Amino acid sequence: MNLGSKGRYAIIAVIDIAQNGRNGAVPLSDVSLRQDVSVSYLEQLFALLRRAGVVTSARGPGGGYRLAQSPEELTIWRIVQAVGLVAGAEATETPGVRGGPVVEGLWKDLERHMTDYLNSVTVADVLAGRTGARWREDRLSPDASMV
Repeated sequence: MNLGSKGRYAIIAVIDIAQNGRNGAVPLSDVSLRQDVSVSYLEQLFALLRRAGVVTSARGPGGGYRLAQSPEELTIWRIVQAVGLVAGAEATETPGVRGGPVVEGLWKDLERHMTDYLNSVTVADVLAGRTGARWREDRLSPDASMV
């Protein structure tokens, strides 16, 4: 799996909308200023996010974007899928390094683990800092943490 810059910026922008959209729609110009990303680039991303049902839009004064789901329901995987930049396991191979069938299982396992992780982390988790080591600790049972 290969998460490109569009995927990363989509995640960052959606997190921004979640943080700042509690009182209504968030204009992309505000996201642009906070995240130092051009409005035109954000417009491209949000067209994809809107079509995928990740965000909704409102026009006119007070217009902008808001999440189509609660932060507790919206996964990072859904955001990444919306912008369409998830490449398969074969894209993770290093150019010039051949492994063929010997390492094919490794790439597929890596892709599955990454997909599982991104699908298990919600926007609310990111906002609360429940990712990385904290994410693993939260999801381990008390018995498993002692292994």
